[in-house]
Amino acid sequence: MKFKTRLYITFASIAALPIMLFTLCFIVVGKVMIRLRQTGGVDTVSDLVPKSILVSLWISFFIILFIIACLLTRWIGKGVFSPINDLGFGLKQVADGNFDYALDPESVKGEVKELYKSYEEMRLRLKESAGEKIESEDNNRELITNISHDLKTPITAIKGYVEGIMDGVADSPEKMEKYIKTIYNKANDMDRLINELTIYSKIDTNRIPYTFLRLNVADYFNDCVEEVGVELESKGIELNYTNLVDSQTRIIADPEQLKRVINNIISNSVKYMDKEKEKSIIDIRILDEADAIKVEIEDNGRGIAAKDLPNIFDRFYRSDSSRNSSKGGSGIGLSIVKKIVEDHGGYIYATSKEGEGTCMHFIIRKYEEIKDDEQNIDN
Repeated sequence: MKFKTRLYITFASIAALPIMLFTLCFIVVGKVMIRLRQTGGVDTVSDLVPKSILVSLWISFFIILFIIACLLTRWIGKGVFSPINDLGFGLKQVADGNFDYALDPESVKGEVKELYKSYEEMRLRLKESAGEKIESEDNNRELITNISHDLKTPITAIKGYVEGIMDGVADSPEKMEKYIKTIYNKANDMDRLINELTIYSKIDTNRIPYTFLRLNVADYFNDCVEEVGVELESKGIELNYTNLVDSQTRIIADPEQLKRVINNIISNSVKYMDKEKEKSIIDIRILDEADAIKVEIEDNGRGIAAKDLPNIFDRFYRSDSSRNSSKGGSGIGLSIVKKIVEDHGGYIYATSKEGEGTCMHFIIRKYEEIKDDEQNIDN
């Protein structure tokens, strides 16, 4: 019952009950007096009822009113004030950071029920938000640990090779070239990690910087493959490239961010290669999909388990934390890839088979100019 209704009933009871009792008394006494006068027995009420009995009646009357008032007060208190006290206690628990104190809206009625519902919605949202905050803090700590681990490895290598040069260990042109090349590669690894961290910090706020241009698919991917091929060749990995798209096909894309997509995918493939160097292969295929192009980057690494495949683009997800920690990696590379591809209006997915390898597929729409005839028709 609503609180307003309870108040109306209480007010009506307290106001009407005395009037009803007085009216009833006057009617009864009046009828008795009329009968007695007609018979000539009494003239006044005091002749009919002794004074002591009248006093007792008045006391009884007030006791009845007091009992009724207590019952009505208890009725209001049980229906309103007790639930409000529980609600106040619940709000105090929430203020103290305890989001597990629940209130059952079905246990009350009226306006208090709506308050209970609002409290439960607030509590559950705050609990979810607190859980997400804790998870985010854990992920950020894990990210810092992973980045620190990944940065420490190339820094240690760079220091070692620089010390070797300073100590004269690189005493031939061949050794010197090898040392410098290794230092350069390790510096590139550090640069990639720092860029990855920078991009990650901009994902949630949608502040990734884009400069969209019209790109010729053949020219762009030829350059990318040539650049990637040099690095893979130095690691003993065979790179195969196939372009089945028309030479005039163009797309709208940010060349730097699209290159980041390709580099992140290939870097991930290299990281989890389990074949011998001369048997490690990465295939890049550019396919024509009517109004879009499809890029496939396939490796013959260890593959991904079917249960893990739907989650690989989630931030910080790692299918095998023990193996991944030894390999390094921030756990955000593929989530960045997904974000960039989606910001280009495309989508990405993966297929894989354990022990055989993984293939990443991403789709980007083609750019088509509107011809003058089509513009005239539209106008």
